[in-house]
Amino acid sequence: MLMKAAIVASLLLIASCATPPRSPNVQREWVDYYQVETTKPYDEVLAELEIAIGEHNFRITGHSRVGKVIRGRGAEGFPEYDTVQFCNLTLARSILEITPHAIRYMPCNVVTYQFEGKTIVRTHLLPEQGDNAELNRFAADMNRQLKQIVDFAAEN
Repeated sequence: MLMKAAIVASLLLIASCATPPRSPNVQREWVDYYQVETTKPYDEVLAELEIAIGEHNFRITGHSRVGKVIRGRGAEGFPEYDTVQFCNLTLARSILEITPHAIRYMPCNVVTYQFEGKTIVRTHLLPEQGDNAELNRFAADMNRQLKQIVDFAAEN
């Protein structure tokens, strides 16, 4: 009886690891990130991030102060965690005219957080190696700007 239970449990475990069949309507992509670390004070990084976003003609559409809110709920000493979302409607229109599926890349997002005495600044990049040459060119330009924004925020 114990042997049968072990076999059934093993089969269930193996089945749970199987890759589900892919739907023809689902496109899987590898998400690439750009990240830098700095010892610059956290508040300065956030201030520089806001400046860099504006310098690139983007507007901040959201700012989640996750670490601050958690500390406000009684978790003293909880580290800083922030997400900043931003967009440029002219660029948004351009990419959506290339393909409506590009909505999944919007808005642009940069996360900042503290880890081991450093501030991490990270953003996800748009894929540049797809089947659509116009989208690839757009992504390359956008990725250049995203990297510049991150670098400016983290620069000492």
